[in-house]
Amino acid sequence: MSRKPPFQNELASPSRRRAALTLASLPLLGMPAFSRAAGPATAVVNTTGRAVTDTEVTVGQLHSATGTMAISETGSIQAERLAIEQINAAGGILGRQIKIIQEDGASDWPTFAEKARKLLVSDKVATVFGCWTSASRKAVLPVFEKENGLLYYPTFYEGLEQSKNVFYTGQEATQQILASLNWLHEEKKAKTFYLVGSDYIWPRTSNKIARKHIENVLKGEVVGEDYFPLGHTQFGSLINKIKLKKPDVVFADVVGGSNVSFYKQLKAAGVTADKQKLLTLSVTEDELLGIGGENAEGFWSCMKYFQSLDNPNNKKFVAAFKAKYGANAVIGDVTQAAYLGPWLWKMAVEKAGSFDVDKVVAAAPGQEFTDAPEGYVKVDPNHHLWSRTRVGQIRKDGQFDVVFETKDLIKPDPFPKGYQ
Repeated sequence: MSRKPPFQNELASPSRRRAALTLASLPLLGMPAFSRAAGPATAVVNTTGRAVTDTEVTVGQLHSATGTMAISETGSIQAERLAIEQINAAGGILGRQIKIIQEDGASDWPTFAEKARKLLVSDKVATVFGCWTSASRKAVLPVFEKENGLLYYPTFYEGLEQSKNVFYTGQEATQQILASLNWLHEEKKAKTFYLVGSDYIWPRTSNKIARKHIENVLKGEVVGEDYFPLGHTQFGSLINKIKLKKPDVVFADVVGGSNVSFYKQLKAAGVTADKQKLLTLSVTEDELLGIGGENAEGFWSCMKYFQSLDNPNNKKFVAAFKAKYGANAVIGDVTQAAYLGPWLWKMAVEKAGSFDVDKVVAAAPGQEFTDAPEGYVKVDPNHHLWSRTRVGQIRKDGQFDVVFETKDLIKPDPFPKGYQ
């Protein structure tokens, strides 16, 4: 079962209008009430020629609504739209309603760069919420830095990057990778690992970091390492090698639609959780819609957020998401991180009293978002978030049981010594 990508005119249908009216009447996750009064003069809040009028501010969305990454990125599109709809219902931002221009990166990195340039140069959007893969982020980064645009990027990623023009609302490697490896070593006594990923920058860099931690810190052994093109569907040879090597843990960062084939073929080959430990950095509730929980049951995933988290913020968020997108909609880690983007941008804009990128960037460090569905998060001066890391065990119904959670928030460290 796959979730239908949202279209740009999604609110035009009667069902979407009803959902919007329902959302407008919902409490906004405990957010404080925002004033509906007219905001400050446009000339004061927009000195750099962004698309801001007396009544509207235009933002961009840039994700893959089509192609192999749509299975993962559709949730981000939906979450960002939900947040923006809630912000608008509460009075908007500096007295202005948020208007969205959505572009499709189509799972193609040059297309991402082209669409980023359109949003910043032609549309003059005040900010962009977008990308998923590190390859897409790397493709657009020079555009954002040249045009002094602002990107809120929601995906867990390999780290080794910090830009004035990007805020990273997912986790970087030391928060996700190192915590999961330590847990596997300490709690599951894992000593040998087989690394497998999709063939682009995030999996390769993540596995480089993982290998260094396994060998230098945990004193373990990497017994195999393989990569496959995006969209790859034939994993028989890999599965045979895993059976031959018999690693304590398969450490996987396969992404997008390839996950469907990978986990179905693992099960068909008898590689199940009762025979082989596997931890993934890239399978969330979103991917499990396509994979099917029964095909990955018992394996683990390391994320900062799972839909099953039991806290008041998350319960309100899940209810609002399902009210808009249907009772069967699910929410994964990146979906939740994408939801944070518009709220964090709103907080920074209102603290700065301006939509100007330089002023918004200066206002962001130290922001505390106590109502995030994942729990309290804080913006570090390096533009990443302090957050907890969790390990969830996949259930047959496609949800997760949280089996491990760090006690404290982990400070983001995108340039860890010894891992570069």
